[in-house]
Amino acid sequence: MLLLTEKKIAVTIKELDSGLGRIRDLSITIGKLSAADWAEPEGPTPYPTLATLRSWDRKLLSRYQPFYMPFCDLCCLCTYGKCDLTGTKKGACGITMPAQQARTVLLATCIGAATHTSHARELVTYAIKKAGRDCPINPGGNAIGVEAPVIRLVCGEKPGTLADLETVLDYCESQITSLLAVTHTGQEGDPLDFESKVLHAGMIDQVGMEVADLAQISALGYPKADPDAPLAALGMGTVDTTKPVILVIGHNVPPSVAIIDYLALENLSDQVEVTGICCTSIDASRYSPRAKIIGPMSWQLRYIRSGIPDVIVVDEQCIRTDALGEAQAVHTPFIATSEKNCLGLPDRTHDPADAIVGDLAGGRQAGVLILDPEKAGEVAVRVARAVMPARKKACTALDPSAIRELASDCTECRLCRRACPNDLAIPQAMKAAGAGDLSRLAGLYETCVGCGRCEQACTKEIPVHSLIVAAATERTKNEKFVIRTGRGAIQDIEIRNVGGPIVLGEIPGVIAFVGCANFANGGKEVAEMSVEFAKRRYIVCTSGCAAMSIGMYRDEEGKTPYERFPGSFTAGGIVNVGSCVANAHIAGATIKIASIFARRNLRGNYAEIADYVHNRVGAVGVAWGAMSQKAAAIASGFWRLGIPVVVGPHGTKYRRMLLGRADHEADWYVHDQRTGEDVYAGPAPEHLFVAAETKEEAMVLVAKLCMRPNDTSRGRAMKLTHYIDIYQRNHGTIPDDIPPYIRTTADIPVTLKGEILRILAQSDWKERPIPDPTLLAHDMPAPQEER
Repeated sequence: MLLLTEKKIAVTIKELDSGLGRIRDLSITIGKLSAADWAEPEGPTPYPTLATLRSWDRKLLSRYQPFYMPFCDLCCLCTYGKCDLTGTKKGACGITMPAQQARTVLLATCIGAATHTSHARELVTYAIKKAGRDCPINPGGNAIGVEAPVIRLVCGEKPGTLADLETVLDYCESQITSLLAVTHTGQEGDPLDFESKVLHAGMIDQVGMEVADLAQISALGYPKADPDAPLAALGMGTVDTTKPVILVIGHNVPPSVAIIDYLALENLSDQVEVTGICCTSIDASRYSPRAKIIGPMSWQLRYIRSGIPDVIVVDEQCIRTDALGEAQAVHTPFIATSEKNCLGLPDRTHDPADAIVGDLAGGRQAGVLILDPEKAGEVAVRVARAVMPARKKACTALDPSAIRELASDCTECRLCRRACPNDLAIPQAMKAAGAGDLSRLAGLYETCVGCGRCEQACTKEIPVHSLIVAAATERTKNEKFVIRTGRGAIQDIEIRNVGGPIVLGEIPGVIAFVGCANFANGGKEVAEMSVEFAKRRYIVCTSGCAAMSIGMYRDEEGKTPYERFPGSFTAGGIVNVGSCVANAHIAGATIKIASIFARRNLRGNYAEIADYVHNRVGAVGVAWGAMSQKAAAIASGFWRLGIPVVVGPHGTKYRRMLLGRADHEADWYVHDQRTGEDVYAGPAPEHLFVAAETKEEAMVLVAKLCMRPNDTSRGRAMKLTHYIDIYQRNHGTIPDDIPPYIRTTADIPVTLKGEILRILAQSDWKERPIPDPTLLAHDMPAPQEER
């Protein structure tokens, strides 16, 4: 069979006898995807390069100007340095402090984008090997018509098979290479051009994430846009410790899939526990209901040191680099499975499985590197079953007397508290424990992020983290929660149902809780915020570690948020899209609103769609525990779409915010497409990237940042009601910045009309029209839904 299109030649040979031998099922493809059946016209920016969307970026950056917070006054990137950049000083290459800070942000986002894109390449290669190059991309069957919104928007392509994703990845990889080149000494010098490239890296990151999740959904049979995806077990207390236990850590699911497949093949699925930490556990639960999620990345030390896992299997990303040493301390065999994370282990990939099992189970090797997922899966199962009887699991448990004895060595030097990112009162708790009161140590459990910095700082080498976990033994035994399995994409019908109410402001907003477990006061705050906004009829989306933290919370009736609220993309829903790479579906949902509801063309039409999202879709991201370079890249992808992101206190360590100035009226003008005039629209949204010190401050910011210039009066009144109510609950008064958000008296919430009218009378407020807003050229077409 010969298929010939404008850009692609595909030849398939079923069977051929030749002088070379017999050839069967040979497929040859030359060129790339050409969606000849795609009627949507190509937009102006398919496959944008570094400067293609520079004009759009500068529109955003002129409104949301970078506010730099140097984490270090020096530049140490080349051998000219160290260069002091304080004040007006420049480096030896001529770089200024703002440019250096922007370059550092770009480096972080490049790392994050490279991590997700490299992960996507591995998943596509694995998926093609497992399901074939012609495996159709299928994120939701008939429920999904716009199956790859980010790829369509950025690349102008409509991928149909797994093979088509390779072309998209070629583009992503070339852009990341170019972006990384920008950070070289003597390359870019302007802070805003660095920042534009930060936004470009974030956009590329979203493409890479979408590729990754489309590949694994299509090839591995994950839930496909299922609002009622099943509930999965969550927490250390869900593990049956009478069985052999395998722990998988990381983000790349093939080794976990191989473990689950081998158990099924050998009829051992009910005899071995497969548990996981980080996103690989979420993806394993999408593959099999038997997989159990222990918790976010901050659970690594406590779970490894518990001695419960009989084998530890790691792949890539967010794995403690001392995991091998921690495993050796509790005599747990260790298997690394990624080229990116070899940990100095001997490569046993090509050795017989029997020999590897014998060496690990016999203690002759503490750990091995196996780069074949199937072999790693087989070895993990066999070793776990072999070593479990002798390990006894409880070998590391600290009883109360041991805790008291170790705690009594504490000199209260306070170095542990100084090292703690959350400033926990560790010395006081240690003193109390030494005197026999373990309650204060146990009380630290919920707010501890498991970094272990306290132990590194301790001059007495006290295993502080282990004492905290041991003091909370009863709590860990009862950690039995549920999380809704990652559903993947949002259905088109869901977008049709909520697109109008979101754009018009009648659904007050879409809030995405994402990010790592570097929480200021524990995962409980993420859960509390998600529940509060779901109760207020916002649409709440989540993924990754944040999704786990939301599940680790129960109300007075003992129900988790996933049991209380629906998993559908609707007002009052809590929607777990999946692992980190599934974040692309959250961005994709906002993009699909422009496509499905507003009937805007997506194909290579980035600036117009981003302008639509920014001015009309009340979406806000919350990365309360933002920690990694991947989190920085995820956030920057949302920024380029014009979606604000709120981070917790540690987010300031990213070195800069993107802040608006509500008092600069000139910054808040938009072009009104109905009248052709430039009009003041108010500071909506006020910031693009901002840090909050407390949960209460974050909730106030989120409610305010959901406001958009396009809100109808009914929608604006609803959004103001929530903003004012949350502010009053925390501050006891109405916020003093209400006048800029009132365009006409119809915007005023009915229950607050008298009070707000008095506030308006005391200011120079004047009624103004509600615009049909855009930040782009004056000849933009009016949105289809309003024609």
